[in-house]
Amino acid sequence: MSIRVDTEDKKKFENFCNQTGMNVSVAVNMFIKAVLREDRLPFEIKTDPFYNDLNMSILKDSIEQIKRGKTVTKSLDELKEMENE
Repeated sequence: MSIRVDTEDKKKFENFCNQTGMNVSVAVNMFIKAVLREDRLPFEIKTDPFYNDLNMSILKDSIEQIKRGKTVTKSLDELKEMENE
């Protein structure tokens, strides 16, 4: 089995494994055994709440407004002044 892993992630994972007294092969084999035993991934996978339907709709509307040139540009100082009003 061969997998690609980000170099920095690999270093951090190797360090974690070393601190727990195992090597990467043992950790990967533990993961595989847990998947096979439980017939699922041994952790919860969930979506990022930012990408919910409402936020995506608002984002699409904003992009359309930008494409149509319907934008208001303010400097950071102007926004801070508006906040204090």
